[in-house]
Amino acid sequence: MKEEKQQLQQHLHLHHHHQRKIIAAKKLTRPAGYILLLLLSYALGYLSAPSSSSVQSPAIGTASIPTADAAAEESDLGHFRVARRCAAPIPSMLIRQTILDRVFNGTSPFDSFPPPQVAHLLRPKRIKGWGSTGAVFENLIRRVKPRTIIEVGTFLGASAIHMAEVASRLGLKTQILCVDDFRGWPGFRDRFKDIAMINGDIMLLYQFMQNIIHVNASDSVLPVPFSTASTLDKLCELGVLGDLIEVDAGHDFNSAWSDINRAYRILRPGGVLFGHDYFTSADNKGVRRAVNLFARLNNLRVQLDGQHWVLDSA
Repeated sequence: MKEEKQQLQQHLHLHHHHQRKIIAAKKLTRPAGYILLLLLSYALGYLSAPSSSSVQSPAIGTASIPTADAAAEESDLGHFRVARRCAAPIPSMLIRQTILDRVFNGTSPFDSFPPPQVAHLLRPKRIKGWGSTGAVFENLIRRVKPRTIIEVGTFLGASAIHMAEVASRLGLKTQILCVDDFRGWPGFRDRFKDIAMINGDIMLLYQFMQNIIHVNASDSVLPVPFSTASTLDKLCELGVLGDLIEVDAGHDFNSAWSDINRAYRILRPGGVLFGHDYFTSADNKGVRRAVNLFARLNNLRVQLDGQHWVLDSA
């Protein structure tokens, strides 16, 4: 009897000891499980991430960005990369006819202008711009002596008309291509009520053309009335390059970044890229940010001339 009692006590002691080990194991297993799960998630994430060799870097230059923030921003620019290669450059003397043939079916948009249905809606002259007669235009035209100027963002043609006058005064035979969709922006007619609209069609292109005819510049100024991105890509495809390119269309970062990258591809070697609105209320979130980043990535120096920025490729 005494022996059975001792065996029972020994069995109970072993049972309690086993229970304590299970409880302790559970206490240890819970955090260990969490750690194991975290390690497993990290390993799976690492294995599923693309290797550095498989990531396509944006085709916008080889210069490195010195700061961590800029480096992170560069990696985000893959969404905006421009990969198309341009055709062999065509001679400057053939550019106007090439545009007439490929864009206007061989005829000039100024032929028989204005069409009867809009003639009564146009003012003889309605020239308006912002910073359109700044010293930068004559400074650059004197220095570059461009055969071809490409203006990205034209509106009513104030700066194009000024550049045509400067080039003519300097004895240059310069062709100016004005790239703009001539749609303005939502609400722009609140400020320009005298520019008519018919069934949603804004008469901006027609008024621009009327302005060009008024100053007798239709032989040297030619509109290319489509979106900036599609037009700059088409000029690249046609081999149409500019000696002097002004970028002054959209002022948000994405638009400015796209236009600057596309315009730089069709800049002749030694040419100059420039634009307006470097100092605006957008500060470093719009044009200035796009210009500075592009210059840094391409080892270019941003020069300033009033409100204008200048990038010299020479």
